[in-house]
This record gives sequence, C-alpha cells and structure tokens, in this order.
Amino acid sequence: MATYISGSDAKVVFLTADTVALDDNGLSTAATLGGSGNLTLGGALTSGGSATFNAGRIVTLLSAGDDSGDTFTVTGTDVSNNAQTEDITGANAGTATGVKYFKTISQISIDGASAGNVSAGINNSVADVVYAGRARLKGLHVMNSATAGTLVFPTTSPTGTTTMQLSTVASATVIDDVTIPAEGVLFTAGIYIQYTRSTFTTANVFYA
Repeated sequence: MATYISGSDAKVVFLTADTVALDDNGLSTAATLGGSGNLTLGGALTSGGSATFNAGRIVTLLSAGDDSGDTFTVTGTDVSNNAQTEDITGANAGTATGVKYFKTISQISIDGASAGNVSAGINNSVADVVYAGRARLKGLHVMNSATAGTLVFPTTSPTGTTTMQLSTVASATVIDDVTIPAEGVLFTAGIYIQYTRSTFTTANVFYA
C-alpha cells in the first residue's frame, strides 16, 4: 500500500523481500497422470488446494519422462491480483520453466497423459509491483542482505522493458540510499521490481 509523504506529491511503497527458496515439488509432488487433468496442488507451498505467495513467483515443471508433447496450463493471478494463465510446454526428462510471475495459483492442468512422474514448484526468481500506472521513480532506501544481487525495475509488466537496475551488496548491515535527480526516472506503464529471492531485506521505493 502506498503512503503519501507530507508536503510532497511523492508516495512510498514498503517492500519486504521474498525469502521462500526454490522448491521443485512445492506445488505438486511427483505423480504420473494417466490422461488429461489437473495436478494435485498439495505440496509444501500450498494450502487447501491452492498456493498464495508474498510476491510473484515463476512455476517450474519437472518431468521424469518425455513430456515435450504435452502442454501444462497454470491458472492463478498476477502481481497486481489480475486473473492470469500460462501455457508451458513440458520437458524431456528435465525441467520446464514458465516466464510469468504468479501471486496465486489455483490450478495446473495437463492436456494429455504424462510419460512418467511430474512435479511442480517454483524457482528463485521473484517479482512485485510498485505502482501499476505511469509514474516517475524518485528514490530508494534499501536494506541489503547477506546475498548480493541486482534489483531490476521494468515497466509494462514484471517481464517488460528494463528501465533501471540497482546492485545490492552482500552485507546485512549496509543501507543503500538512492536519490534520483531532477524529475526522476519515467516509467510509462507501471513500476515493477524483479529480483532473486533474499538479495535484499526491505526497501522503501519512492515515486510520483
């Protein structure tokens, strides 16, 4: 939720970095499907047959056999809580990785029988939304973590055009204060953030 700064048209959004680790069966544990249907969402990252994350996460599908002829469809919501689906082509004895970020997942289906066990999970990539409309990024106050990384700020969507990047350092006691000069950096269609999990602790993002 955005907060106005007194005496200014700037707003600030407070973000806490997602720390949930990669889990290749966190959504659905290994099972063979005899025909088209839904994977059972019963992994460690689910509750009551669905998954809800603190930020957007990317789905992975691990196939023991050749599922390259099958299409998996993920249903849920995006980082702005809008309905979202994604079709992911299965892998041949490996992992197929989606590209869309899901805040919630309510269903994962397959359009045919699997060649062997299939499990579903998430990788370490995380995304969130700062503001979904046209805005200017004015500054950042970032508490680093023990893991260095890069904060990527795209526009249009979490996978849109990268407009700004900020490197974090591996020190949980270091704070980065970034003031962007003049009118700030223009994001024409929303300010989004993308990062590898646990590469910062918290961040105040200032925009107008």
